[in-house]
Amino acid sequence: MEEKFSYIKQDLNAVIARDPATNSKTEAILFSPGLHAIFIYRTAHFIWEKGFKLTARFLSQIARFLTGIEIHPAAEIGYGFFIDHGMGVVIGETTQIGNNVTLYHDVTLGGRTVFDENGKVMSKRHPTIGDDVIVGSGAQILGPITIGNKAKIGSNSIVVKNVAEGETVVGVAAHNVKDMSNNFCAYGVSDTEDPLDSQIKILQAEIEELKKIIKK
Repeated sequence: MEEKFSYIKQDLNAVIARDPATNSKTEAILFSPGLHAIFIYRTAHFIWEKGFKLTARFLSQIARFLTGIEIHPAAEIGYGFFIDHGMGVVIGETTQIGNNVTLYHDVTLGGRTVFDENGKVMSKRHPTIGDDVIVGSGAQILGPITIGNKAKIGSNSIVVKNVAEGETVVGVAAHNVKDMSNNFCAYGVSDTEDPLDSQIKILQAEIEELKKIIKK
């Protein structure tokens, strides 16, 4: 339990470090729905591990009602976890989240039914998120895939494949973009240019050039 209390303190520190709109611990404790949801989750998870699963589920439903954030008590979440704004976040039962992870509103860490080589349904249905990952608002990370450490998931991306360590992915379905920044990026998006957008611009320029040649 002492370890869980230490996690809560680090969750609180994460709010101060990553939310420029929160200026004190008192303000975070009073007005951060993400912190409220995490606190209730940590309590529910402790109770879940003790075998009181119905009580744990009841607590998670209270958190959902109060904050709009749904975290299954069986999910495993490391320290320094920060949910910014929070409304609409869903974290499924077999989700595993590392340390110092940031989620924005409307993020879904959802499950997909996956079969093993023998045709049996695998128990792991939800994503595994590494350390220091940023997931932008509206992103959907679906199935038992792995998001590597320090990866960034751009807002409204749909991710159904593994993301390597340090990669930034955007789009539907999400694809890798070159991101030279190792710093914290709000919503998982920096000033890097989308390579698909660059290719489209090149194609448009070539089409315009071809039109001029045909006209001549």
